[in-house]
Amino acid sequence: MTTAAQTAVKTETNMASIAFAAFLGLSVLFITGFASSATLHDTAHDMRHAIGFACH
Repeated sequence: MTTAAQTAVKTETNMASIAFAAFLGLSVLFITGFASSATLHDTAHDMRHAIGFACH
């Protein structure tokens, strides 16, 4: 006696996921658009140190 297992693969993307990703991306662009360049530089610099990446 042999048995066969079948698995279903869901290939369609959920529209809510796409909408959330677009909203998050646009929010980041909107927020950083109003930040000064020094603030963005300091934030990126601090994140590099936080993940252990030496930058100087």
